[in-house]
Amino acid sequence: MSASLAIDAITDADVEGVVALWQRCGLTRPWNDPHADIALARRRDNSTVLVGRDNGAIVATVMVGHDGHRGWVYYVAVDPSCQKHGFGRIIMAAAEDWLRSAGILKLQLLIRRENAQANAFYGSLGFELSTSVMFQKWLDGRATTPSS
Repeated sequence: MSASLAIDAITDADVEGVVALWQRCGLTRPWNDPHADIALARRRDNSTVLVGRDNGAIVATVMVGHDGHRGWVYYVAVDPSCQKHGFGRIIMAAAEDWLRSAGILKLQLLIRRENAQANAFYGSLGFELSTSVMFQKWLDGRATTPSS
């Protein structure tokens, strides 16, 4: 398998395949509807979902966006059958390029503390542990979930 991907923005035809990939990778959570997350990312020009294809098949994704100051990534996924081929690095590089083209110079991401594999991956890409503390609040009134 080659270490190159065709990268482009998600299309309507890609949505179900992307959601299925996220489910195979264990990225979805009951309190976050992936279809709604995709729709929200596609609503404005400050965010998108990038899709990586190998021989036409969706094998990698990243949801990328910015608030005008900081960039963020979510749903970084590589199909389990395609991991350890460099596709994670490629899709993250595409997210970084997308942010640079928008004039955004700082990228942040959230990782669950217990996800040692993801922590190691992002460390290998040059990410550093932040000194910031994250707070959260659901604006629809629901109680905070323990691992949200």
